[in-house]
Order: sequence, then C-alpha cells, then structure tokens
Amino acid sequence: MTRARATETVAIRDLRQQDLPEVVRIDALQTGESKPDYWKRVFRDFLERDGEPLRVGLCAEGKEGLVGYLFGEVRAFEFGSDTCGWIFAVGVDPAHLRKSIATMLLALTCRRFKESGIRHIRTMVGRNNVPVLSFFRANGFVGGTFVQLELDLEGEA
Repeated sequence: MTRARATETVAIRDLRQQDLPEVVRIDALQTGESKPDYWKRVFRDFLERDGEPLRVGLCAEGKEGLVGYLFGEVRAFEFGSDTCGWIFAVGVDPAHLRKSIATMLLALTCRRFKESGIRHIRTMVGRNNVPVLSFFRANGFVGGTFVQLELDLEGEA
C-alpha cells in the first residue's frame, strides 16, 4: 500500500536577504539551536556572489510566510570526484512537514543543476537523522561512490 503525500500550495522562489530571519527560525526549530551568525555567512556567500560556482538558494512561501528552504551548489572536490551538485541544507517548518515542500524545493534544484550540465547530486546526512535520510532516499538518493571518514582529535592519545 502506498501512502499519498498531502501537498500544500506554496510558491517556490529564490531566497532574498529579507528571508534570513525565517531561515534562522526554521533551522532552530529543526536543530534546537539558533545560529544567526552561521546563516548570515551562508546568505552572504549565496546572495552577494555572482557567477561560478552555480549556487541555488530556494524557499517555499505559503500563506503564512516562509515554510521551507534549500541550499545547494556545484562543487568539485579532490580524490577523483567529478564536479557535481551538493545539497547542504534543507529545512521545513515542522508545522508544514509531510506536505511535499522539501520535495518541491529539491525538484527545482535538480532541474537547475541538470540545466547547467551537472549529472550527479550529493549530500551528507547524519546516520542517525532518520527523517532526513528517509527524505533523500524517498527522492531517489542512494549510497554513493565515496565513504566519508573522520578522526576524533579529542580522542587521540
């Protein structure tokens, strides 16, 4: 049995500087931590720079205001990785979850990346973040060709 997702009428548009407080608010609702300085840097990087690399900063706006956002950009990395699109932030106001808002934001992002010649999109998600993992998997994301490794420098002898 498949479950149909409820959809909400929203307008998807490019983010603007005046959207910063709402992105900070939605992120704080999701993470439990307000990070205005971090988001100011992200907005500066995305909204004040023109040209390369391609950056996507989108939001979903409903009757009540901003209800979701997504940030992505084209990146080329070391270790033999091809140039690809990266999704590095997606958020939806908890009062508007399960209404396809993030899926709509992702669809437009994918279209923009594809139109610029990008063939692959990547992201990183905390392995215990089941809702976000489920979102990406439901939208066709699978384990990629690279494995992320890390070293805890606080735990070194």
